[in-house]
Amino acid sequence: MQHFLDLKLLDSKELTSILDLASEIKDLMKNNLNEYNSGWGKSMEGKTLLMLFEKPSLRTRISFEVGMTQLGGHAIFYSIKDSPLGKKESISDTAKVISRMCDIMMARLFEHEHIIELAENSTVPVINALTDYSHPCQVLGDLMTIREHFGKTEGLTLAYVGDSNNNVTHSLMFGCPLAGMNIKIGAPDSEEFIPQPDVREQATQMAGSAGTRMEIFADPIEAVKDVDVVYTDSWMSYHIPDYRKAERLTALMPFQVTSELMSHAKDSAVFMNCLPAMRGEEQTAEVIDGPQSIVFDQAENRLHAQKALMLRLLGIG
Repeated sequence: MQHFLDLKLLDSKELTSILDLASEIKDLMKNNLNEYNSGWGKSMEGKTLLMLFEKPSLRTRISFEVGMTQLGGHAIFYSIKDSPLGKKESISDTAKVISRMCDIMMARLFEHEHIIELAENSTVPVINALTDYSHPCQVLGDLMTIREHFGKTEGLTLAYVGDSNNNVTHSLMFGCPLAGMNIKIGAPDSEEFIPQPDVREQATQMAGSAGTRMEIFADPIEAVKDVDVVYTDSWMSYHIPDYRKAERLTALMPFQVTSELMSHAKDSAVFMNCLPAMRGEEQTAEVIDGPQSIVFDQAENRLHAQKALMLRLLGIG
C-alpha cells in the first residue's frame, strides 16, 4: 500500500490490518498510557506530515494533527487558498517539492483527479482526506466503530438514507463489501440523489465478489428494514449552493431519520452520522442525541484509524 486514495483499491486483508492496529493503539492509549508513550508514542519521531486543505474541516484536521503529535511526529497545516497549487505551480511540481521535505502528506480537496495527480508524482505516501468523489478516511473510522460496537463487521447490514450522491456514500459502498457487510441505499429515485453510475457498477461488482449485497431503494422503510446500522449525512454538501436548500429539503424530508424510521431497523441497530449534523434536517435531535447514536464514537475513531493508516503507509508497525 503505497498511497491511500480510495477504499476500492484495498483488499480485505489490508483493511483488517489497519483496523486491528487502530484497535490496538486505542486500547493501549486508554488502558496503559505509559506503555503507549514509550512505544507508539515515539514511533513517528523525526517524521513530518504535510496537511493540504482546500475544503474546511474540523474532524479531519484535528484527528490528523493530534494523531501525528501523539505518535511523536510533527504536522504542518497548509491552506491551499494561500498556495499556488494548480495555478502558478503545477500539482506535479508541488508533489515533487513536498516529497523532498516531508515524509507523508494528506490532502482534502475538491477534485478527485487532483489527489490522483499528487500521488502519481509523489515519492512519499499520499492520503485522500476527502474529495468530492470519496472520503475513505471517514469510512475507516466508521468500520472501526461498527466493529467495536458489534464485535464484528461480517454479516451485518448498513443502510444509508438521504442524499446518497456524495463522497461518504461512495466510500461506504466500497468499504462495506471489504468488511463483509451488506449495504442498502435509501434515496429519492433521481440521479441527483443516488450514487454515481460508475460507483454503482463498481460497488455491485465488489459486493458480488465478497458475497455481500448492495441494493438501492426509493422507499426509506424498505431501506432500513432489519438493518444493523442506519447512517445519514448532510443534505447540503459543501458544493451545493444555498439557494437550493428549500427544494432539496422538500425532496429529502421523507428520508429523514426519525425514531419511527429507526423502529423498522433491528432493535439492536445503531445510528451513525459522519458529522457535521443538522438536527431537524437529515435526522431529528431525538435520534442523534438518543441511546442508539454512536456518532461521537465515530468522530473519535477517526483519530485512531488514521494513526494506524499513517503507520502502515510508512511501514512502521
